[in-house]
Amino acid sequence: MPFSKVILSALEDPSLLDEWVDIQIDEATQDNDVELGKLRGQGSHFLSLIREAMMNGAGADIDVPAWSDVCESVRRLAQLRARRGFSPRDNALFVFGLKKPLFARLRKLHGSDADSLFHDVWVVTRLIDELGLLVTEAQHEASENVIARQKRDLMDLSTPVIKLWDGVLALPLVGTMDSHRALLATETLLDAVMKTSSRVVILDITGVPTVDTLVAQHLIKTVKALRLMGADGIISGIGPQIAQTMVQLGVELGTIVTKATLADALQAALSAAGVTFQRGHGD
Repeated sequence: MPFSKVILSALEDPSLLDEWVDIQIDEATQDNDVELGKLRGQGSHFLSLIREAMMNGAGADIDVPAWSDVCESVRRLAQLRARRGFSPRDNALFVFGLKKPLFARLRKLHGSDADSLFHDVWVVTRLIDELGLLVTEAQHEASENVIARQKRDLMDLSTPVIKLWDGVLALPLVGTMDSHRALLATETLLDAVMKTSSRVVILDITGVPTVDTLVAQHLIKTVKALRLMGADGIISGIGPQIAQTMVQLGVELGTIVTKATLADALQAALSAAGVTFQRGHGD
């Protein structure tokens, strides 16, 4: 469905941009801290792209190449605003806020020609609604990306590798372990061993409430991977309950060194690393 010359005339009205920007400011649900000049620049660029697409014969269907620049501009701006904390409503207001001032100009330009007015309002409504859906999709995508990044950050924080001594690292694990977290812990630890050339690594599971077969197998595989890199692995924090559970599950740790406490593991690790302490004269 093509756009009429009246629609183009309405879009070229110099006062349209001012009224549209005012609506975005007045109807915003929060203080989005956007400079007026920047709002005007974004709006002017958007209107320019729309006029260009219409003059190139584009209809209201935005899934055609003629609208690609407009759609890409809308997506980028919506994602940028979402990352800066714009609410979904305020983000969508950039597009939907154009309806009121644009419709007012169409009514004025069409005068008593109700049929032509209805046609143009319908075409413009369809276009703005389609672009508004793009904003919503972009907002959702940006939010999902933020959540995914925060989840990765939390996972990184949940698998901290600590340097206890030259050549000695520790990975204290806290909370419930699943396959994904166990794999991340292994990757993080192996990377740290490679970077520090450490010879002994302590895997402390004092803060892990339960150890099932899957978690135990991951621990065993991690120690084996450490051996392939020339480092020894020590598992500490195996209390009575976890020990009984592992026996019931038939988990065999083989030649892997285990210690009841982190202190015991540290003593063994320092000994394995060749660290010796001399007593002072006053001891």
